Amino acid sequence: MSDDLALRVAQLERQIATLTGQSAPTIVASGAPPEANMQAALADAVQALEPLKALLDDDSVNDILINGPSNVFVERAGKLEKTNLTFPNDAQVFAIAEAIASNIGRHVSVQKPLLDARLPDGSRVNVIVRPLAVDGTAISIRKFSKRSITLDDMAAGGNTSVSLSELLKVVARCRLNVIISGGTGSGKTTLLNAVSEHIDHAERIVTIEDAAELKLQQPHVVRLETRPVRTDKNEDEVTIRDLMKNALRMRPDRILVGEVRGAEAFDMMQAMNTGHEGSITTIHANHPRDALARLENMIGMANLNLPHQAIRSQIASAVHLIIQVSRMRDGHRRVTFVSEVVGSEGDVITMQDLFGYNTKGEGPDGKLVGEFKWTGIMPRFIRRVAYYGEADRLAAALGVKLPKV
Repeated sequence: MSDDLALRVAQLERQIATLTGQSAPTIVASGAPPEANMQAALADAVQALEPLKALLDDDSVNDILINGPSNVFVERAGKLEKTNLTFPNDAQVFAIAEAIASNIGRHVSVQKPLLDARLPDGSRVNVIVRPLAVDGTAISIRKFSKRSITLDDMAAGGNTSVSLSELLKVVARCRLNVIISGGTGSGKTTLLNAVSEHIDHAERIVTIEDAAELKLQQPHVVRLETRPVRTDKNEDEVTIRDLMKNALRMRPDRILVGEVRGAEAFDMMQAMNTGHEGSITTIHANHPRDALARLENMIGMANLNLPHQAIRSQIASAVHLIIQVSRMRDGHRRVTFVSEVVGSEGDVITMQDLFGYNTKGEGPDGKLVGEFKWTGIMPRFIRRVAYYGEADRLAAALGVKLPKV
């Protein structure tokens, strides 16, 4: 092998290691030495991976979106922008998809055109290839943050206020059951990570996710991850609901679920109602009231034929708070509502807003100007706060003297 080719192969090996966190895949063709075939395959893909490495090394990039060979977009500071990067042809984009898949023990092809996976560094990857992707292979990479973002960081960055961050710290310490609601890319998992930092280190926590993203700092954490069906290896699918049922037998103090999107919502409510207080999950919804409606619909997907009133009663007794996060039109992610579930009246779940974000206008830099404001309504969970010794912190967060309980 020439010195030039050896150099290019070495460069590619480093690039694949950056992309996957592992050594480059060994590709063996029949009738040739494994080393020679691997070097040839690596050399063929050098030019395709070179521009992708630059994006992966750029800490300002949150998402990399490849829409075929000619359209590569990134998200920076909440805004999408097109890059000037292109690939020679769709085969080069497909080669990247194959490299990602093989390094995590998966396969992508015309027969298996979908891939949803997590890279070893925690980054999420979705791949869809022809014929389903009409304009060529599409790869979506949500990069895993190298730095943990705390509630204090969020307050400093304008995602919350100081008083709101203090309230969320109290919520975590007092073992309130929380649903974090928001749209795609609104920062739900980031907020869950930040809130979870304030969970007592003496607790046993079980996390359940499709792709493990949570970075808990506590010493006693069990991380569970779903598995797609793999007929080539005779492996059955393991869903979030399967893991939820198993987690209940693992003696958890809290259960954190990355996202509920189906029948597992019923099991999550059961867990919250049966001694696993302080459990947290996320849900896709645009408003706290919408989150409750979606939760009810997902519980219905369990096919238990429960009356609507029974479902709503269970939700009202299980959920304490709904935290709404939004990516607003200026690209900035903010906590827009903190709503408390206070019970039910007939068939209606009653709520009260504790905090909200009020937009006042737009600054010269295009950023929205507004404030996070306490509504003046006293939370119903004051007695629980006093029990956990957090009354002074809550009083300081709200700027008032709490009533005696």
